[in-house]
Amino acid sequence: MGKLVVIGSINNDLVIEVGKPPVMGETVLGTGFFQAPGGKGANQAAACARLGADVTLIGAVGDDAFGKAMIDGFKQDGIDTCNIKAYSGKPTGTAMIILNEGDNYIAVDQGANLAVDKEQIDAATSKIKEADIAVLQLEVPFETVKYAVERCNEIGVPVLLNPAPAPTHKLDKSFLELVELITPNESETFAITGIMPATPQEAIKAAVCLSNLGVKNVVITLGGDGCVYGSGEDFRHMPAIKVEKVVDTTAAGDSFTAAVAVYLSEGNTLEQSVAFATRVGSITVSRKGAQPSLPFRREI
Repeated sequence: MGKLVVIGSINNDLVIEVGKPPVMGETVLGTGFFQAPGGKGANQAAACARLGADVTLIGAVGDDAFGKAMIDGFKQDGIDTCNIKAYSGKPTGTAMIILNEGDNYIAVDQGANLAVDKEQIDAATSKIKEADIAVLQLEVPFETVKYAVERCNEIGVPVLLNPAPAPTHKLDKSFLELVELITPNESETFAITGIMPATPQEAIKAAVCLSNLGVKNVVITLGGDGCVYGSGEDFRHMPAIKVEKVVDTTAAGDSFTAAVAVYLSEGNTLEQSVAFATRVGSITVSRKGAQPSLPFRREI
């Protein structure tokens, strides 16, 4: 069993499905409203736990009903919650999600996620030291992410960075050199490299660019076109598994990243880990919700 530390966001997702997305000033009627736990950090931690890893989550919630429910849910998945802080006077992060034909439109109030700071990373140093891999995203303050990546390198724990949502801060060479593996999607790849990976061939060009910026290993996810993976200048395309019906893509990238982290932590190669993650992602998109859609290891 691999040991993983996930440092990231915790959100409460409010989801509604519509026949067509609204334009500015328009109201559309929807159906199937539901509430579910989400947030990229929480999603990836839950996915890692369900895939068999020993997981610690470092993050923050509000001292409210949503935050308490999130922590209870993490405990049910066997996640170590000792390094999740509950802040009074701050709301638990909330995401408003509109679903349309399997695609999603998301607006997020980060709430307590903005309170995750350097002191919280320092307080969790002993747990980070035990990890095989530290998994991070960009839904907590970038200064905290940068500090956590630097600390992981000092400790000797490899970093898997899922640069989502698309970074607004410049990810320069000095930062990317500290990243063992990066897993951007198309828009995130464009934000970092200026290359839009509309095809696997363009994705390979972007992957080489990321490699030249100092990242040791790269996996660029391409939705229905699968992914491109590798290191240096040796990159390959892995097709996606065809899914009969795509229901909701909300946590697809999170489950993919988590699956790569879990399989790598068990001593598998990057190619084997990407193949495993491709299977995990194909199940995730066939179900509604973020964490409710995440599969267990026995299902893969």
